[in-house]
Amino acid sequence: MFSTRWQMQPFRDLWTEMNRLQEEMNRVFGRTGGNGYRMGVYPPLDLWQDEENLYVEAELPGMDLADLEIYVTGGNQLSVRGERKRPEIPGGNWHRQERNFGAFSRLVELPQDVDEDKVEAELRNGVLTIKLPKREEAKPRKISVKSN
Repeated sequence: MFSTRWQMQPFRDLWTEMNRLQEEMNRVFGRTGGNGYRMGVYPPLDLWQDEENLYVEAELPGMDLADLEIYVTGGNQLSVRGERKRPEIPGGNWHRQERNFGAFSRLVELPQDVDEDKVEAELRNGVLTIKLPKREEAKPRKISVKSN
Protein backbone atom coordinates (compact mmCIF):
# COMPACT_ATOMS: atom_id res chain seq x y z
CA MET A 1 0.00 0.00 0.00
CA PHE A 2 1.27 3.47 -0.92
CA SER A 3 1.57 6.27 1.54
CA THR A 4 -1.03 9.02 1.08
CA ARG A 5 1.63 11.61 1.82
CA TRP A 6 3.84 10.30 -0.98
CA GLN A 7 0.95 10.23 -3.44
CA MET A 8 -0.28 13.75 -2.62
CA GLN A 9 3.07 15.61 -2.64
CA PRO A 10 3.21 16.14 -6.44
CA PHE A 11 -0.37 17.45 -6.39
CA ARG A 12 0.40 19.74 -3.46
CA ASP A 13 3.33 21.28 -5.37
CA LEU A 14 1.16 21.67 -8.46
CA TRP A 15 -1.66 23.24 -6.40
CA THR A 16 0.77 25.70 -4.77
CA GLU A 17 2.11 26.72 -8.17
CA MET A 18 -1.39 27.08 -9.61
CA ASN A 19 -2.42 29.33 -6.69
CA ARG A 20 0.67 31.47 -7.20
CA LEU A 21 -0.09 31.76 -10.92
CA GLN A 22 -3.74 32.67 -10.21
CA GLU A 23 -2.70 35.39 -7.75
CA GLU A 24 -0.30 36.82 -10.30
CA MET A 25 -2.93 36.76 -13.07
CA ASN A 26 -5.48 38.43 -10.76
CA ARG A 27 -2.92 41.08 -9.93
CA VAL A 28 -2.13 41.77 -13.57
CA PHE A 29 -5.54 41.36 -15.25
CA GLY A 30 -8.38 40.86 -12.84
CA ARG A 31 -7.90 43.38 -10.09
CA THR A 32 -6.24 46.33 -11.73
CA GLY A 33 -7.36 48.93 -14.20
CA GLY A 34 -5.54 49.77 -17.39
CA ASN A 35 -3.31 52.24 -15.55
CA GLY A 36 -2.15 49.67 -12.99
CA TYR A 37 -4.22 50.92 -10.04
CA ARG A 38 -6.54 48.48 -8.31
CA MET A 39 -9.96 49.27 -9.67
CA GLY A 40 -12.06 51.30 -7.26
CA VAL A 41 -9.60 51.26 -4.39
CA TYR A 42 -7.00 53.91 -5.17
CA PRO A 43 -6.21 55.83 -3.19
CA PRO A 44 -6.98 53.79 -0.09
CA LEU A 45 -9.13 55.87 2.26
CA ASP A 46 -9.98 55.98 5.94
CA LEU A 47 -13.13 57.80 7.06
CA TRP A 48 -14.07 58.63 10.65
CA GLN A 49 -15.92 61.30 12.61
CA ASP A 50 -16.15 63.14 15.88
CA GLU A 51 -19.03 65.38 17.04
CA GLU A 52 -18.02 68.31 14.82
CA ASN A 53 -16.34 66.88 11.71
CA LEU A 54 -15.86 64.00 9.34
CA TYR A 55 -12.25 63.16 8.45
CA VAL A 56 -10.87 61.38 5.42
CA GLU A 57 -7.26 60.26 5.04
CA ALA A 58 -5.78 58.99 1.79
CA GLU A 59 -2.33 57.58 1.12
CA LEU A 60 -0.79 59.52 -1.77
CA PRO A 61 3.00 59.20 -1.55
CA GLY A 62 4.93 61.35 -3.97
CA MET A 63 1.93 63.50 -4.89
CA ASP A 64 1.67 67.28 -4.75
CA LEU A 65 -1.51 69.04 -3.63
CA ALA A 66 -1.44 70.86 -7.00
CA ASP A 67 -1.94 67.48 -8.74
CA LEU A 68 -5.18 66.80 -6.82
CA GLU A 69 -8.79 67.89 -7.23
CA ILE A 70 -11.10 67.59 -4.23
CA TYR A 71 -14.83 68.23 -4.51
CA VAL A 72 -17.83 67.91 -2.22
CA THR A 73 -21.13 67.66 -4.10
CA GLY A 74 -24.69 67.17 -2.98
CA GLY A 75 -23.62 67.81 0.60
CA ASN A 76 -22.52 64.22 1.15
CA GLN A 77 -20.32 63.07 -1.75
CA LEU A 78 -16.56 63.48 -1.67
CA SER A 79 -14.57 63.20 -4.89
CA VAL A 80 -10.77 62.89 -4.92
CA ARG A 81 -9.10 62.97 -8.33
CA GLY A 82 -5.54 63.26 -9.42
CA GLU A 83 -2.73 61.94 -11.50
CA ARG A 84 0.53 60.38 -10.47
CA LYS A 85 3.08 61.12 -13.15
CA ARG A 86 5.44 58.45 -14.45
CA PRO A 87 8.88 59.00 -12.95
CA GLU A 88 11.54 60.00 -15.43
CA ILE A 89 14.95 58.39 -15.34
CA PRO A 90 17.02 60.15 -18.01
CA GLY A 91 19.61 57.81 -19.44
CA GLY A 92 18.44 54.87 -17.32
CA ASN A 93 16.54 51.64 -17.90
CA TRP A 94 13.76 50.17 -15.77
CA HIS A 95 14.43 46.74 -14.29
CA ARG A 96 11.30 46.72 -12.18
CA GLN A 97 8.43 49.18 -11.87
CA GLU A 98 5.90 48.22 -9.19
CA ARG A 99 4.77 51.71 -8.15
CA ASN A 100 1.74 52.74 -10.17
CA PHE A 101 1.14 55.88 -12.17
CA GLY A 102 -1.72 57.46 -14.08
CA ALA A 103 -5.03 59.15 -13.39
CA PHE A 104 -7.25 58.07 -10.50
CA SER A 105 -10.61 59.02 -9.08
CA ARG A 106 -12.50 58.08 -5.90
CA LEU A 107 -16.08 58.99 -5.10
CA VAL A 108 -17.19 58.37 -1.52
CA GLU A 109 -20.66 58.82 -0.10
CA LEU A 110 -20.29 60.45 3.30
CA PRO A 111 -22.50 59.30 6.19
CA GLN A 112 -24.00 62.80 6.57
CA ASP A 113 -24.07 66.21 4.95
CA VAL A 114 -21.10 68.52 5.39
CA ASP A 115 -20.56 72.26 5.01
CA GLU A 116 -18.83 72.42 1.60
CA ASP A 117 -17.58 75.99 2.20
CA LYS A 118 -15.54 75.01 5.26
CA VAL A 119 -13.77 71.87 3.97
CA GLU A 120 -9.99 71.87 4.54
CA ALA A 121 -7.35 69.64 2.94
CA GLU A 122 -3.71 69.13 3.88
CA LEU A 123 -1.07 66.89 2.29
CA ARG A 124 1.75 65.99 4.64
CA ASN A 125 4.30 63.19 4.31
CA GLY A 126 2.29 61.52 1.55
CA VAL A 127 -0.97 61.47 3.53
CA LEU A 128 -3.89 63.64 2.43
CA THR A 129 -6.13 64.66 5.34
CA ILE A 130 -9.51 66.20 4.54
CA LYS A 131 -11.51 67.82 7.35
CA LEU A 132 -15.21 68.06 6.52
CA PRO A 133 -17.24 70.09 9.07
CA LYS A 134 -20.72 68.68 9.63
CA ARG A 135 -23.70 70.87 8.88
CA GLU A 136 -25.40 72.15 12.02
CA GLU A 137 -28.52 70.05 11.37
CA ALA A 138 -26.34 66.93 11.12
CA LYS A 139 -24.63 67.41 14.49
CA PRO A 140 -25.99 65.49 17.47
CA ARG A 141 -28.13 67.45 19.89
CA LYS A 142 -28.68 66.71 23.51
CA ILE A 143 -32.38 66.40 24.29
CA SER A 144 -33.45 67.46 27.75
CA VAL A 145 -36.00 65.22 29.40
CA LYS A 146 -38.73 66.84 31.52
CA SER A 147 -40.37 65.18 34.43
CA ASN A 148 -43.93 65.80 35.71
